Amino acid sequence: MPANPAAQREHAQLFPDHTSTLAETDPGFAASFADFALDETLRDVAITRHDRLLVQLGATIAVGAHTEFAVLLGAALANEVTPVEAKEVVYQAVAYVGFARTVDFLTITHDALVARGVALPLPDQRTTDPDTRLARGRAVQGRIVGADRVDRMYEAASPDTVHFQRFLSGNCFGDTVARGGLDLRTRELVTFAMLVALGGADAQVRGHVAGNLAVGNHRRDLLDVLTVLVPFIGYPRTLNGLAVVDDAAPATDR
Repeated sequence: MPANPAAQREHAQLFPDHTSTLAETDPGFAASFADFALDETLRDVAITRHDRLLVQLGATIAVGAHTEFAVLLGAALANEVTPVEAKEVVYQAVAYVGFARTVDFLTITHDALVARGVALPLPDQRTTDPDTRLARGRAVQGRIVGADRVDRMYEAASPDTVHFQRFLSGNCFGDTVARGGLDLRTRELVTFAMLVALGGADAQVRGHVAGNLAVGNHRRDLLDVLTVLVPFIGYPRTLNGLAVVDDAAPATDR
């Protein structure tokens, strides 16, 4: 039995003129997965297709899924995600999952863009320079996690560890989060998706639940992200993320 009509329509939107190889080798499984990932999970969310694809791209980087990232990247570029936005998701991942894991996804993205006739390099999205990155980064960090908390983190750091606080402000937030190409609300959703998918980062997930709320996202937005990640990162990491959201941004109608 093929995927249901709603899933087939979504597949056609994401992957025009493309037939999944799994539909030929594993038709029953492919239909069940499509019904779930491309229909059932989408019934319970308000997230746009554009934002859904961005957070799924971030999550697939975090789990190291080269093949699925390439597939989703093609869908993203066919559905209003710009080359700059796609590249910014990859750049953002360097701060949260590391360059060693991310560099292969940068290569995949380059190849996909070149195949589509996109000229590289893309316009530079940096908003800081060596003289401004620390102050600008600390300001962006304060907007997300709270300026008072940033001050306390510096004050609590011992002399031999304070450089990590400078790294966070200057590199993570100044070099990366302060970039253009994605607005801060979207960057925080992508960061939340990456951290949940990464696993073992519950403290950071909690911090970025608060960060999402600080930049204008809501519990509903975080639940939407978790909902569209389930098929791609599995239940344990999704439910761990849900537990953090329930604790840090509890429902108000219980």
